[in-house]
Amino acid sequence: MKHKIFNYAAGFFTLALITTSCVSDDALTQLDPNNDSVDKFWKTDQDALEGINATYSSLLTDGTYMRSTPLLLDLKGDDTRSNSPWGAMYNVGRFNSNVTDAAIYGWCYETCYQGIFRANQVLTNVPKINFTDAELKNRILGQAYFLRGLYLFHMVNMFKNVPVPTEIAVYYPQKTQEEGWAQVITDFKAAADLLPTTYANIPGIDAGQKGRATKGAALGYLGKAYLFTKDFTNAKATFKQVIDSGVYSLVSNYRDNFTDTNENNSESLFEVQFSREAGGVALGWGGIPASNWGKTSARAITYGPRAFGWTDVQPTWTLFNEYHDELTTSGTVDPRLDATMFYNKPGTKLYGQDFATFYAANPGDLNDLFCRKYENSDGAYANEFDWRSGINERLLRYADVLLMYAECLNETGDTPGAYTYIQMVRDRVGLPNLSTAKPGLSQAAMRDQIGHERFLEFPLEGHRFDDIRRWGWLQDPAKLAWLKTRDVEYASYAPGREYFPIPQLDMDNNPGMVQNPSY
Repeated sequence: MKHKIFNYAAGFFTLALITTSCVSDDALTQLDPNNDSVDKFWKTDQDALEGINATYSSLLTDGTYMRSTPLLLDLKGDDTRSNSPWGAMYNVGRFNSNVTDAAIYGWCYETCYQGIFRANQVLTNVPKINFTDAELKNRILGQAYFLRGLYLFHMVNMFKNVPVPTEIAVYYPQKTQEEGWAQVITDFKAAADLLPTTYANIPGIDAGQKGRATKGAALGYLGKAYLFTKDFTNAKATFKQVIDSGVYSLVSNYRDNFTDTNENNSESLFEVQFSREAGGVALGWGGIPASNWGKTSARAITYGPRAFGWTDVQPTWTLFNEYHDELTTSGTVDPRLDATMFYNKPGTKLYGQDFATFYAANPGDLNDLFCRKYENSDGAYANEFDWRSGINERLLRYADVLLMYAECLNETGDTPGAYTYIQMVRDRVGLPNLSTAKPGLSQAAMRDQIGHERFLEFPLEGHRFDDIRRWGWLQDPAKLAWLKTRDVEYASYAPGREYFPIPQLDMDNNPGMVQNPSY
């Protein structure tokens, strides 16, 4: 059951930290290391653990993975479209975020820097604590480096030239994107050196606590940072460490990566922990944390099918059609299609309702596409209107490591070697052997093939636009023209709009900040 994930010694998050469903109400009231009680804090092993838990909690509110960050990562890709009535959301995928309205992107910016600040508190104060458990100290510091690296990864990746705080101060100067990536890499390296492979067999007050960052998570993100900076040699070596560790494997059922039934599974390197059972029932919109906040996600209602959620995000017909490009070895359509979206297919049910019957009176909806990934749509819930999804957000999967490793092989001259790792991902869904279907691909052709493989494996997971941007497709006239045929939202792309604007509040309050081009 899901609540077992939260069976932690002091709770994974409390006071904006996830807690177990079996702790008492009194246990939910703890010192907040960010308030005036800080002088009384940072004294014991338990204080250190609660400090790092508070750093995780910045992943849970509206600015990050409760809602905003998935939207920012998804909506610019050619796998998604939005007709949201909310302009701040509608305009993300149209590359038209408003400098004077920082809704959504500004909330992400603020919350990631909150997480970085909390990580810096841990890194500043934990070394001063006289620990009774020296290994616990290393694990907590490793998690702080990992989380700072993760929050900063998002900032550098989405906002380009940003402050790079590594200590507690009042002002942080804006840095170049290269300086930002260098710090991300440094943090993930430090995390990988300090973190355990698993928490399953360790002693200490964090023993057995699933959801905490591990060595594999740090290495996976380190490899990703190298890849995003085109350091293919180091990326290749780092991904190979993950593969050779023997810790990770693909789950047999692709859909198990997007429901609450098989969370923290063998394919997951890192995921954000949500639960309907932990905490209270109030929504964590942000600000000063309160003990009555729930630890649930609003992704499901935001992306939910018409009449079951707000339908602010939908799959594109380009994605639907591309799933039909290649049949499985048994002659069926790629099963990832049905795991990713709802459409008018005979027998399709959503939230216990027959699709064709439910939408029969509305031809527009009957012939439309709706998101299925990360939806509580298998019959246990009538809809998503309670805003309380407990499905964990999978940030990094082993399938991603395999395909990124294949990309590194291709970019370092071993195109034949890339076939093996691509096929591992294709085998799960029964696709033919690529080396037989498309033998002898050139390096350029393999790049396009990897683009296709990633498009079908990771839609609605926040990866597609990252890929488009880092591959330079927006600067390639032919590729940009191709993207415009796939997603009409690309018609409004302008150079520089691949990044979000620096929020005006930070521009006003942080001397010397320079706005991103085109804003």
